Amino acid sequence: MGQVWENLLGAQPRARAQWPPLGRAEFRAEVLQKKREVLLSQEDSAELTEEHQRLMAWNEAENARQRARREERIRKEEEERKRRKLQAAENKARLVEAFLKEKEKEVLQLQEEAKTFITPENLDARIEECLDNPRNYNFAIDKEGRIVKRTVLS
Repeated sequence: MGQVWENLLGAQPRARAQWPPLGRAEFRAEVLQKKREVLLSQEDSAELTEEHQRLMAWNEAENARQRARREERIRKEEEERKRRKLQAAENKARLVEAFLKEKEKEVLQLQEEAKTFITPENLDARIEECLDNPRNYNFAIDKEGRIVKRTVLS
């Protein structure tokens, strides 16, 4: 603790040498200057506060504008997504309908062909019909599909 006092006592003469005593007028001028600086800093502070409030208001307005744009974009994206989903559902329904029509057509064609199938019930009748009406499948055709030569049935 003793060393601290010695340092402080030794610092005092140096401080006086660096800062000479001020006269009453100089002191008064310095005090007035400090008061002016405080007032200016208060005015600057008021200006800074006002500017800060103005910038905050602008920022809030900009945020609101951006929020509105974002909400509009999200709404449009949602509408577009719903439209694409509806379009995909309509396309799928058309494809299913076309597929069903094709299968129905195939079923009708098979039912028509089934009328000529040989079954155990109509086997005897079909044999008799073939014996009564012989067909000759032994013939030649040209490039246009016309029969050129045919053998005679015996």
